[in-house]
Amino acid sequence: MKHIGLFFGSFNPIHVGHLIVANSMLELTDIDEVWFVVSPQNPLKERQTLLADHHRMQMVRVAIDDNYKMRACDVEMHLPIPSYTVVTLAHLSEQHPDKRFSLIIGGDNLENFRRWRNYEYILEHYDLYVYPRPGCHPEDELANHPHVHMVDVPMMDISSSYIRKQIEEGHPPRYMLTEPVFNYLTEMHFYEKKK
Repeated sequence: MKHIGLFFGSFNPIHVGHLIVANSMLELTDIDEVWFVVSPQNPLKERQTLLADHHRMQMVRVAIDDNYKMRACDVEMHLPIPSYTVVTLAHLSEQHPDKRFSLIIGGDNLENFRRWRNYEYILEHYDLYVYPRPGCHPEDELANHPHVHMVDVPMMDISSSYIRKQIEEGHPPRYMLTEPVFNYLTEMHFYEKKK
């Protein structure tokens, strides 16, 4: 049974930090493939700075185009909004009974995991692969749960919001993005300050 790590996010935009996490999960765990699940709306985040779904999907596609172990997944764009991870997991498990799904999340998400809808069900039925985030110290009870796996991934203090801010201020964050993503958002003038 192929083991799929689901990496959820708005990917607004996808950056090298995301790719380093995904690649580390492939190298350091038993995950066979990483699917980047591009979320149309996170119930815990505001939508105002979110690029259109198809643009964020395209940036993920061009970012991972040369890696056959990574895939862009638009499943949440066909499910009710707002998106809830427990619903997406149930849908994917039903659609792909030949695959085993796990979640890839940051330590910041583990700290807030009890706020997720039906988090107990997720913990009982799925594994969580957790990468460290600066300043995050998940509680011992969750971090030591048998379905939670702390993975020693290089800690990257890069965020999509920082990248958007740099672009808006006229400072292109050239090396925080892969060249295809950088070229795509530059050509489309994404995140630039409106003149």
